[in-house]
Amino acid sequence: MSVIKAFKGLRPPKEIVEKLASRPYDVLNSEEARKEAEGNPYSLLHVTKAEIDLPAGTDEHSPEVYLQVVKNFNNFKDFGWLVRDEEEKLYIYAQSMNPTEANAHWQYGIVACAYSEDYINKIIKKHELTRKDKEEDRMKHVRITNANVEPVFFAYPAVAEIDAIVSKITSTAPIYDFIAKEDGFGHRFWVIDDKATIARLVELFATKVPAMYIADGHHRSAAAALVGQEKKEHNTHHTGKEEYNYFMTVIFPDNQLKVIDYNRVVKDLNGLSKDEFLKALTAAYDVQEMGADIYKPSKLHEFSMYLDGKWYKMNAKAGTYDDNDPIGVLDVKILSDHVLDKILGIKDLRTDKRIDFVGGIRGLGELKRRVDNGEMKVAFALYPVSMQQIIDIADSGNIMPPKTTWFEPKLRSGLVIHELNA
Repeated sequence: MSVIKAFKGLRPPKEIVEKLASRPYDVLNSEEARKEAEGNPYSLLHVTKAEIDLPAGTDEHSPEVYLQVVKNFNNFKDFGWLVRDEEEKLYIYAQSMNPTEANAHWQYGIVACAYSEDYINKIIKKHELTRKDKEEDRMKHVRITNANVEPVFFAYPAVAEIDAIVSKITSTAPIYDFIAKEDGFGHRFWVIDDKATIARLVELFATKVPAMYIADGHHRSAAAALVGQEKKEHNTHHTGKEEYNYFMTVIFPDNQLKVIDYNRVVKDLNGLSKDEFLKALTAAYDVQEMGADIYKPSKLHEFSMYLDGKWYKMNAKAGTYDDNDPIGVLDVKILSDHVLDKILGIKDLRTDKRIDFVGGIRGLGELKRRVDNGEMKVAFALYPVSMQQIIDIADSGNIMPPKTTWFEPKLRSGLVIHELNA
């Protein structure tokens, strides 16, 4: 069962929260972050992407950047831009991609600390591989700040009583409530300070939630858990109750989350002509030309392709997939096996420079644009995976192919921070 814990959050005064809260470190490159934080000393990007305060072109992994991280983080606390809660609390964080619409969809997550040992022991389950270089980068950030500055995005199987508690709390006015100017997404935040409510939520996770699932933030999860293990090994008086045994998460019920498509663009046809390529596709797909208007897949095992100014519908033929296998059912697996590998010669999605990936948040128009401008030759749009598919794969101990899931909205950084010495 799942362990969660309240913590003394480090939070901004509500007067500056909209200026301080930032998009996460891994959705912006250095120059994008520099531009986004320009003229705004409060932006948490000064902590999460501290190279923006050094000369342009500075390597984001250089020692100077990590020193700047510490300097900026300490300044934020000294200036009163981040203030620690006096007692341990839980929090609720709500997000919406369409907050001004009457039928806006909001998803409500509990902000809590997860137990590092649960990650090590696979009670916290993952569906992606992590890279050691990216783990080490995030570990350095945790070590040098002695904090989880950015949360990890978790999911859990929905529990009715947890839903009821969250619904009751969120019927009151949030302490933070703003629409981010960069993307128009809505963010709301509540503090749970009633000790009986906190205790009940902790108990419900311990008795009703058999596992939690990393939705987004595999490298942050690994880094936080590994730093906790380091601190444990170096502390001769370790008791298991230290704050470093836990890391910050936002945990959403699985039935509120929406996974969006994650699409592919490829630079060439591996030496084939257009007609040869289309013919090769028919071994695994029923291919139908759809015309110049954007065509979006509407169901599992249906794909769309953009090539030479036209959209095509591709339905995978029987025998190319296995709906009884958690990996074999995945459309990314079908496309990789029967098109990217077999026809286009792309063997490793992580390293091959001929392929790129486009999150569905950009729309299928972005696929068309990148083909039309000559940068890419062909684009493939996929039907999004479901939360149940993610859970099935994680439960089976399998790993999804690279670039399979895309969650939106991303968690805003800076609404609350977890210090490892609190």
